[in-house]
Amino acid sequence: MHDLKDGERGTGPSRAPRPSLPRRAGRALTPLLWLGPSLVLIAVVVLWPVIEMVRTSLQKISSTGTTLGYRGGGNYTDLFGEDDLIPVVLRTLLWVGGVVVVTMTLSLALGQLLNARFPGRRVVRWAVIVPWAASVLMTALIWRWMLDNYSGIVNRLLLDLHVIDEPVNWLAHPTQAMFWMMWVAVFVSLPFTSFVILAGLQTIPADVYEAARVDGAGPFRTYVGITLPLLRPAVLIASIVNVINVFNSFPIIWAMTGGGPGNKTDTTTTFMYKLAFYDQDVGESGAMAVVNFVLILVMVLLYLRAARWREEIR
Repeated sequence: MHDLKDGERGTGPSRAPRPSLPRRAGRALTPLLWLGPSLVLIAVVVLWPVIEMVRTSLQKISSTGTTLGYRGGGNYTDLFGEDDLIPVVLRTLLWVGGVVVVTMTLSLALGQLLNARFPGRRVVRWAVIVPWAASVLMTALIWRWMLDNYSGIVNRLLLDLHVIDEPVNWLAHPTQAMFWMMWVAVFVSLPFTSFVILAGLQTIPADVYEAARVDGAGPFRTYVGITLPLLRPAVLIASIVNVINVFNSFPIIWAMTGGGPGNKTDTTTTFMYKLAFYDQDVGESGAMAVVNFVLILVMVLLYLRAARWREEIR
């Protein structure tokens, strides 16, 4: 043991000097160098359009885009005074609910098929992608031509099979038109949703199914008790994306019926377009955009709450 020199004290283990305040601040701000670009992108792509949308809904704007002054809640008063608003909103909820439910149901079955092993599976997978790769507008226009009451292939096929006695103008009647537009929306939504379900199926370990077979579980019990619960994240993502996409779907409705006859097949997006370009009321259209945005948020939040509730009661 060394002798302590005069004036030295045994102070135990030495402590590292505490970093200075500027250095501590630099360390705290370092993550912003990595997060900064993402935050800027979110602010420009997401937050700024939302702010502009709300600001537009509070302004009086001419058809040429000139701001004529602040209008406050006047645009919302005019919007809620529209006779067609409630039917349009109810029709939109029916449109979204019907398309998403049918899409998810068919995608669960199609995902199982694509996950199975059979000859030509790769070709089938590529074929399923085709409606997704094609332009939605072109798909809607093709279906409109197929449903034409004079030259459409649908009428020709049904006439040849003696299902109908004379050509039917499918898109002239609101109920029939909504049915066909919902079918086209399901048709273009299936590929993405099916591949999300397929990706979820491929993450489920094979050992889980082996254990279920050893326990004597049949196919139905295995699917309900194992596959569906483990697919919950994939189903959640696919459902939310579909709700947002279908709610904002414009090309299908506009290309097939233009929201007609009258406003009988309008949803909130086509109704919003007509307010801006037919009625020349950009401010009221902005108010409709805000209402549309709120409806989407409410539907997504309700779905997330319901999904969480189902998880809690298990």
